[in-house]
Amino acid sequence: MQTRGYVVKAAKKPLESYDFQRRELRPRDVALDIFYAGICHSDIHQAREEWGAAIFPMVPGHEIVGKVTQVGSQVSKFKIGQLIGVGVFVDSCRKCSSCNAGLEQYCVEGMTGTYNAYERDGKTIAFGGYSDKFVIDEDYAVHVPENLNLSGVAPLMCAGITLYSPLKNWKAGPGKKVGVMGLGGLGHMGVKFSHALGAETTVFSHSPEKESDAKRMGADHFVVTKNITELDEHKQSFDLILNTVSADLDLEPYLQLLKLDGTLVVIGLPGKPYAINAGTLLGQRRSL
Repeated sequence: MQTRGYVVKAAKKPLESYDFQRRELRPRDVALDIFYAGICHSDIHQAREEWGAAIFPMVPGHEIVGKVTQVGSQVSKFKIGQLIGVGVFVDSCRKCSSCNAGLEQYCVEGMTGTYNAYERDGKTIAFGGYSDKFVIDEDYAVHVPENLNLSGVAPLMCAGITLYSPLKNWKAGPGKKVGVMGLGGLGHMGVKFSHALGAETTVFSHSPEKESDAKRMGADHFVVTKNITELDEHKQSFDLILNTVSADLDLEPYLQLLKLDGTLVVIGLPGKPYAINAGTLLGQRRSL
């Protein structure tokens, strides 16, 4: 399928126009015209080869929304004309314990990324959503409701699910206290989801000027962390804390905010490994 996109041909090179071929439809494939593709910060990291060796040429993009234009002969989940979303992976082994549990993103053999990856044949480069067309197996795409703002839906395919997943896994909701570290591209979605799920939500931020935004998005409380002693009054009070900050920081003061059996989930990727005081975890049966 003739496709036009934007490619990075080598690390740190600029995007440029690129014509290439998508595969022809397999029996369970759907083809889509792409309406929106979000620019995820991971696209930038990978195009710059900042997260290890990358595969070039690279067509980035894994926050994709479009409309189905063709369906394979065995497709049952989508019809031509329906809205469709594609996220960070497009295939998996389909036979391991994770895949059988509907957790293909944790495929034991490794999921196939939407880009910067090889397809299951081990030789075909997977090209992402910075393009006008896409082809994907129906099992790795999602339906998008007609009444949503599609430009806002695209970032939900990565940034959104990255926050929604831990909130659901650790059962955020009424009666739970959730902390969100950072109010950037990831953090603000965590605040919105946590509030929508009914949890008491607190934002931790170095930037006091973000308080009004945090409250508008649903935060119940806002704690400025420039002076780390401000955290002391919140010790042993949170069920769940989501760290969306990618900067290198000391997690110790935040781990102390967790109550018995509380969990801190690392979502932002730091530049170097964390140093952790195991005693802080053991003392209150906390998890990281």
